[in-house]
Amino acid sequence: MSGTLFGLGVGPGDPELITLKAVRILQSSPVIAYPAPDTGDSMARAIAAPHIPDGRQEIIIRTPMIAGKFPANDVYDHYAKDISGHLDEGRDVAVLCEGDPFLFGSFMYIFERLSDRFPIEVVPGVSSIGACAAAAGAPLVSRNQVLSIVPAPLAEKDLEARIAVADAVAIMKVGRHLEKVRRVIDRLGLTEAAQYVERATLPNQKVSALAQLNDASAPYFSMILIRKPEQDPL
Repeated sequence: MSGTLFGLGVGPGDPELITLKAVRILQSSPVIAYPAPDTGDSMARAIAAPHIPDGRQEIIIRTPMIAGKFPANDVYDHYAKDISGHLDEGRDVAVLCEGDPFLFGSFMYIFERLSDRFPIEVVPGVSSIGACAAAAGAPLVSRNQVLSIVPAPLAEKDLEARIAVADAVAIMKVGRHLEKVRRVIDRLGLTEAAQYVERATLPNQKVSALAQLNDASAPYFSMILIRKPEQDPL
């Protein structure tokens, strides 16, 4: 019998925001895999560290985080083969993923390579969107409003078109795109309605009204939230 592949959402940063189910699976899985940059430590592992027992075999999925080179198909092919070897031997493998596995989560690249061969269970995690809204004290949507999730790396004209028609928007992956996003929001007259959050739930979390933010750049784990006034129903 093959092992089970688990995709575990470990939440946005605070280790206490990992679900009880994810902790249970993490503590019973003999093999743990997690994404990491080319060099340096894995954020997903750092989040889960208080819950990882000693003696687990660990697979570090090192991927290039370079514009135009992600996802790195050859990298995920290699690690999917490595993980499948453990599953073939009957060992469960828990793959850690920041936030939620299926919301811009790197686990989806392992999932799409192995889902037709092995039993898989995906455990949802607290998303960065919910974490940022809580940190900012800014409700995401109300009544019949529609929330749009927009990645900041989009071209400027596409960003503007999507934000313009949205009732409420979560702009993710702000990072080096901060000035571009700020220009778009300003042109749309939404600066006063925008809240900026970086590294939500971590000790170095930062929350600011966008209008009061003086930084010229932002970390990758940053987000801007906007909610327009509710429209009266017809």
